[in-house]
Amino acid sequence: MTLRERIELCKNGQYPALIGRLASGWLVLGDTQPLRGYCMLIADPVAGSLNDLDEAARIAYSLDMIRVGDAMKSALGAYRINYETWCNADPVLHTHISPRYLSEPESLRVQTPRQAYDWSGARKFDPEMDRETLEKLRAALFSE
Repeated sequence: MTLRERIELCKNGQYPALIGRLASGWLVLGDTQPLRGYCMLIADPVAGSLNDLDEAARIAYSLDMIRVGDAMKSALGAYRINYETWCNADPVLHTHISPRYLSEPESLRVQTPRQAYDWSGARKFDPEMDRETLEKLRAALFSE
């Protein structure tokens, strides 16, 4: 599924991994969960890269990434957050946001998530199994 297709499903409330709409785009749990709470922030309106945005949009997107990281730390108990901004294979600005946990073996914690974990073999997103994570992140991001 392309990122543009995900955006349309999010807009229509039909994407089961949707966490919510932020100022700069859509936050969704990843299709796989090599790390509990791994998410993607997908820019909307669509941009080809961070460099295609004007300054205000860059700031909004960056602040949204940071807010997600803060939510992961408070709601999921992550001790560090890894951010990977891509726009290559699917030329839509998006950032992979991975919580890192002290419970990970140290040999894995010092690697990037993509180096440390088998993403193709990781557990797939499951609406039931991931409900608590979705609810915790929503509460941390959208509760007053």
